[in-house]
Amino acid sequence: MYTQERTTMSNLVVGGPVAVNSYDNAIVAALVENRPVMLVHAFNGGYLRPAELSDSVHDRGVELATSLDDATKEAKGHLWYITPAGFFGQRPLYFLESAAGQAPPASTPTPAVAGQPSPAPAGQVPSAPAATGTADPGRGDDGLPKPLRRRVSVHQDAPQSTADTVQVGLPDKVDDKWRGKNGAPEDTQLWVVTVTPWGGITFVPITHPDTILGFKDHAVAADSEVRVTYNWGGDFTGTVINTFYPRLPNEWSVPYHHVFT
Repeated sequence: MYTQERTTMSNLVVGGPVAVNSYDNAIVAALVENRPVMLVHAFNGGYLRPAELSDSVHDRGVELATSLDDATKEAKGHLWYITPAGFFGQRPLYFLESAAGQAPPASTPTPAVAGQPSPAPAGQVPSAPAATGTADPGRGDDGLPKPLRRRVSVHQDAPQSTADTVQVGLPDKVDDKWRGKNGAPEDTQLWVVTVTPWGGITFVPITHPDTILGFKDHAVAADSEVRVTYNWGGDFTGTVINTFYPRLPNEWSVPYHHVFT
């Protein structure tokens, strides 16, 4: 069972040369245990939320909220999954997935025994599952389908375009400019997640490695629109204005400088 006590994982390195302190439970929970966390901004303490909480909307972006209203909390719009998604060279890649509007699996059959197909009803021949028109999220270790979660997608023309530069949607539901390039369906949704020297994390899209997740016009205020902006820091640790502190929901009221000391 996960606790708030210090973990046994010391000097965990994630996405770069900066080590994660063993007592930084929220980063460990987000990147190792794949638990949902709040992404709290370093500058004003606001948190990221999808502009639209419904699972049926895939053409809206992300905004910074400074108060946690009941509707957002009920819909889990304040929570994000940072889901492992392979590697970029030696750096692990992640999807940034919203817990809001999470769609249940299309079906939850009894897991088949390893090496054996699922049994078919009497008198019927087993057949492949019908196509649903949505991306297959795969199956977990228990053999059951994973839930469908909307991911943060980067605009292919970011940051030059004046269009919204991120969307929250399923890979096959977001608009064309937010789809993968060169036949790759999800490259615009892959992020390098790097722990910064000041104890937070930052997000770099692999399609635009000279950019970083930031805000329109660099305005860090309530309802600020999340965009991909140039990374003036010049490396994968970004700048302090683009740093987010993962917080477990029960840590929402704890100032980060009290957590990281």
